Amino acid sequence: MLSGNQVSHGSSKTMNDELLVLAAKSGDPDAFDELRRRHSRKVLRTLYRITRNWEDAEDALQNAFLKVFLHLNEFEGRSSFSSWFTRIAINSALMIMRKKRCLEVSIDGTDDDSGASERWEPRDLREDPEVCYMQKEMRDLLKRAIVRLRPASRDVVELQQARGYSTKELAQALGISQAAAKSRLLRARIALRAYLQ
Repeated sequence: MLSGNQVSHGSSKTMNDELLVLAAKSGDPDAFDELRRRHSRKVLRTLYRITRNWEDAEDALQNAFLKVFLHLNEFEGRSSFSSWFTRIAINSALMIMRKKRCLEVSIDGTDDDSGASERWEPRDLREDPEVCYMQKEMRDLLKRAIVRLRPASRDVVELQQARGYSTKELAQALGISQAAAKSRLLRARIALRAYLQ
């Protein structure tokens, strides 16, 4: 098992994704942070090309990181971590787009230059009820798990997930050392995984 010290002392720059995933699965918060840093910029650009809006792209990226964090133990390595993460992020962006899409189409039809008229049927823009239900269940389950954490652990998870704080920023925000912030984050993640399983 890789220790947090191994990752934090610079080896993460030379460590490949497979080793970082193994370290993150074993509870190393620095390994997960390195995976996040390593893939954020490229995936964010991909999401922007889908959403055409930086805020929606960032929301999709945050949703994807949360899903990756919660389901990291299910990643079997059949594809690269980058491909797996990108697929999750794209699905998050598409879900955001489906929610926002407001298609205005004339029911009477449109005329093009040839004078031909075409009748349009309005599309059903409602989301699949099963998908909506599963997403709501996931959000509710995660909220219940976070509420069950001790206050110190809950604070560190909420700051990291909601604001994307690094370990250093967490330590500054909470007025504790970086080592204490890493320790709290690790304990919180282990507790969350236990609640969610």
